[in-house]
Order: sequence, then C-alpha cells, then structure tokens
Amino acid sequence: MTKRKINLNADLGESYGAWTMGSDGEMLAIVGSANLACGFHGGDPLVMRNTLRLAREHRVSVGAHPSYPDLQGFGRRPMKLAPDELEAALLYQIAALDGMSRCEGWPLTHVKPHGALNNAACAERAVADTVARAIVAYDRDLILLAPALSQLAEAGRAAGLRVVEEVFADRAYQDDGQLVPRGRPGAMIHGAEEALAHVVRMLEAGALVAQSGKRLPTPIGSICVHGDGPDAVATARHLRDGLTALGYELVAIPAL
Repeated sequence: MTKRKINLNADLGESYGAWTMGSDGEMLAIVGSANLACGFHGGDPLVMRNTLRLAREHRVSVGAHPSYPDLQGFGRRPMKLAPDELEAALLYQIAALDGMSRCEGWPLTHVKPHGALNNAACAERAVADTVARAIVAYDRDLILLAPALSQLAEAGRAAGLRVVEEVFADRAYQDDGQLVPRGRPGAMIHGAEEALAHVVRMLEAGALVAQSGKRLPTPIGSICVHGDGPDAVATARHLRDGLTALGYELVAIPAL
C-alpha cells in the first residue's frame, strides 16, 4: 500500500542579536521543512546564515518567512500598508534570504508569511493577492505554503503558484476556518498528545475540525509546529513518531 505523504514544518531562525528564540538545532533534526525569518520580525544576517547551514546539514528544505516590518512586536501586530509598499517589503525579505541560501548552496523552495501578515492574507483577498503577486514577481517556481481554506491559498492558485495547504498542530480553529485569536480561551493546543490527536482528527476527516466540532473539508499537505513554544521540540518529535507509526511518509515540501 502506498504511504500518504505529509510534511512537518516549523517557523525557525527567529533569534535576533543577543536574543534567542526557540531550539532551532533540535527542531531541524525533526521537521522536513523550515520557514526562516527574514529580519523584519526576527532573524538577522548571522542567524539567517547559521540557520541555513543547519538546515543544509539536516537536509531540511527552507522557505522565506516574511512579515510586516514589526521587529519590536515580533510581527504579530496588524498593520495597514499600501499594496506597493507591502509588495516591496516582501520582495526585500525573500531576496535577502534567497541571497543567503545561494551563498550556502541550499536553495529556497517556498514562502510562508508570518504572524499578522499571514492572518490578514488569510482573511483579506487584497492582501493575499499582494503576497501572491510578490512571490510571482520574484520567482513563480517558489511554492506558497498557505493555511488551508484561506484567501491566501486561493490567491496563490489564481496567480499560478503551486500551493501547499497547511494546518496548525498547536492552534484551534473557528467555524469559518480562521484560527482562534491567541487571546481567547482554548486558542492554543497544549502538549504533544493533544497536538497529535488534533492533527490526526483533521487528517482522518480530510478537513479542518473547529472547536465546535464543525468539519470544513480541505486538502492537507503540511503540518506546522510553532518553533517558539515551550513544548515545540517535544510536540514535533511526538508528531513525527506518531504519524510515522500511523503509516504516513514524512517528506520535505517539494516532495509533496
């Protein structure tokens, strides 16, 4: 029987200067793909280069993880940028990481927006179209990693990009397919066992499963574990082992 392929990804390279975020080395030994900060919410030139080297060592595919220009707010504060300004900010960040990746001989494979930008692109088609337009302008062969059932996924397909839909192992969903806002009760899925149960429930249903139990059918190609959580490494390892035991083949994003 052919195994179903699935990808496990994490947002990494988010340390900055003397400030350390997450356990990138441990996460890169587990996940198949990594989304690396490009300097606007986290990451700096040295962090970017060192994380790329670790990713190459572990044969983990890498993507750009651009954000709003919000270093102090870790990219989680909503912003209103004119389309041309947002497109330029995205091109700047993708190009920075791609330049580093070329120097390290480890190619960029995909793009995944971060934080408030990702949330806005999921809900607002105009923002989603700007993100897709920037990726096409830079390199239309880059894969767009987008939340399942989002305006971003639709905009990417409309722009002719290859789109991989992701779900979040550590976040709960609302009935409209959007993430439960972080400040609300139950927004975060805590612990490795709960995260695995949450993911398996969605994979078996072929759908997002909201807090209410509502099912929203969708393809699912990738599972994200946020690299900045205290349980990130344990959760990622438990997901890898649990999904492998269930017969899934864990692969990098380009292999989906």
